[in-house]
Amino acid sequence: MVTLTEIEAQALRLPDGQRAVLAAHLLDSLPAVLHDDDGGIAEAMLRDAELDRDPSAGMTLEEFKAAFDR
Repeated sequence: MVTLTEIEAQALRLPDGQRAVLAAHLLDSLPAVLHDDDGGIAEAMLRDAELDRDPSAGMTLEEFKAAFDR
C-alpha cells in the first residue's frame, strides 16, 4: 500500500498546473467545514450581500493596496 508520504512526494513532483488541478479535486472532495464560532462567516456574508446591493461600497485591489502602503 502506498503511504501518504509517498503520495505527497509524487504530487510535489508534478508541474504547477497539475498540482493545482489535483489540489482543487481534493478540496472539492471534502465536506464543507465552515465554522462560525467567532461570527466571522456571518460578517463576511453580510458584507458580501452589501456588495451585491451596492458594488460601489467596495474597493479595487489597487485601492486596497494603496490604503496600506504607508
